[in-house]
Amino acid sequence: MTSILALDSSTDACSVALYQDGQVTSLFELASKSHTQRLLPMVDQLLSEQQLPLSSVDAIAFGRGPGSFTGLRICLGVVQGLAFGAQKPVIPVSTLAAMALAYYQRQPQSSLPCLVALDARMDEIYWALYGRGEACLTPRLLNTEEVMSPALVAEDKQLLEFKGQFAALGQGWHYSQLDVVRPEICQQDVYPQAEQIAWIAAEAWARGDHQTVMEAEPVYLRDKVSWQKRQRIRPVTSPPLS
Repeated sequence: MTSILALDSSTDACSVALYQDGQVTSLFELASKSHTQRLLPMVDQLLSEQQLPLSSVDAIAFGRGPGSFTGLRICLGVVQGLAFGAQKPVIPVSTLAAMALAYYQRQPQSSLPCLVALDARMDEIYWALYGRGEACLTPRLLNTEEVMSPALVAEDKQLLEFKGQFAALGQGWHYSQLDVVRPEICQQDVYPQAEQIAWIAAEAWARGDHQTVMEAEPVYLRDKVSWQKRQRIRPVTSPPLS
């Protein structure tokens, strides 16, 4: 029996899920600024409810980004602790792909491509285009994951070719610069969730696609900002006395 534990805290939402041979159970909370306090207790609650010890899980999946710098680091820290302790491999999953999968699961007849957008702050969005997966659940990435201003996204040539025949997903769509695009469907109240991360991870596991915990890294897309934040949180040391 394949069992995969999945975690995500890449946005204001916090979620965990457990895949067990084609069935997924999950917990989800909007937990802005309390991911550190909630994520591990949610893991304990889910495993306890399913009567499954962590040692029986085959792998641990996580939302690897893009998303909140702090949220991604919290999730990876918890995953590293769990994976080290239980000696389990890990499976990183795109948060944007997870959001696209949620749409296709809710709309099984839809053939529309999806433009998924998360608010990256600083007047930018994380975004990517997806199509329905072919012979699998995992959505097909139609371009590359990017971070840029909403105005530049609205001018994207590939997006313009759809002529509004696509689904717009995620809170990044609140920017007024995207109003000119006029998608057929727009759903802003959408978050990455561990449930879809678990489904995508299960297909990756079946392909033999996983990593050691030492290889696991978040995907920020905005590396310069991430570096600046790391610099700010480093302890300040006083210069030596002369």
